[in-house]
Amino acid sequence: MFYNNLKNGFNMLINRPRILRQSPAIRAMVAETHLSAEQLIAPLFIVEGEGIEEQIPSLPGYYRRSLDLTLKEAELLFSIGIRSVLLFVKSKDEYKDNLGTEALNENGLMQRSIRAIKGAVPQLCVMTDVALDPFSSFGHDGIVKGEEIVNDETVAVLAKMAVSHAKAGADFVAPSDMMDGRIAAIRKALEEDQLHNIGIMAYSAKYASCFYGPFRDALDSAPGFGDKKTYQMNPANRLEAIREAKLDVAEGADIIMVKPALSYLDIIREVKNDVLVPVSAYHVSGEYAMIKAAAQKGWLNEDAAILETTLSIKRAGANLIATYFAKDIIRLLS
Repeated sequence: MFYNNLKNGFNMLINRPRILRQSPAIRAMVAETHLSAEQLIAPLFIVEGEGIEEQIPSLPGYYRRSLDLTLKEAELLFSIGIRSVLLFVKSKDEYKDNLGTEALNENGLMQRSIRAIKGAVPQLCVMTDVALDPFSSFGHDGIVKGEEIVNDETVAVLAKMAVSHAKAGADFVAPSDMMDGRIAAIRKALEEDQLHNIGIMAYSAKYASCFYGPFRDALDSAPGFGDKKTYQMNPANRLEAIREAKLDVAEGADIIMVKPALSYLDIIREVKNDVLVPVSAYHVSGEYAMIKAAAQKGWLNEDAAILETTLSIKRAGANLIATYFAKDIIRLLS
């Protein structure tokens, strides 16, 4: 019982949860959730050229960099304890078509970036985005026929794209397209090319979210017509996320991802409870931009918001977190 009745008539409180909150040392000792540098994945945006560092207007404090400066950033990230990066490239308009031809270029920006980063920081885990939208003249994640984003033809290209990244030295390929069956096709292609040690981090529950806007600004990858709701998931659905995650694990995914994170903390937990592989979550660009904008207005404490939101993602069950706040989190943890 909460209270214990004494003979003298006084009530004695026998459960006092506040005891475990009364000093920083005690709070740290009994904390249930912990953040560390090894759990963070830092996204990197790469552009053609040299000496280029362009701040992304809708992502304050975040940059598109040419490969030479990306190498310096990768070295910095590793030096402060971050062990994983997720690469995205901004393709020139003249390289874009409906078939993602540039995505398969062995000397394309992504392939050159992988080789250069692994050469400069061999111990850094390099993950690569596998989707056609940065290379598509339509800005969609797949091949377009009429106004349909076709599935199977796209999957064939994605498998070749993943093999190209793996041969360049990627540790993980990260299919973000949400086409059906692409994990099985990628795993089969990797095995057939004797690329047995390449991991797949599948964007298994990627929702058709309004929080991707700044990211699309960063890569100029907004859809040229329609939206992405025929392949990305309906935000109303929960059980579908579990189904997608289980399918991807069965098809050979080593890590599964939920994206976005903050509006889908329940999904992170549901998926974590149902799969036996690591779960990652993407703290996406719109979530980053909201915190930045509110902090610039003086409406909240930016550092406190960074830690609280990241802890909530970890508490929900994410083993890994892809976040634009990676360097800030390291600074705050130290």
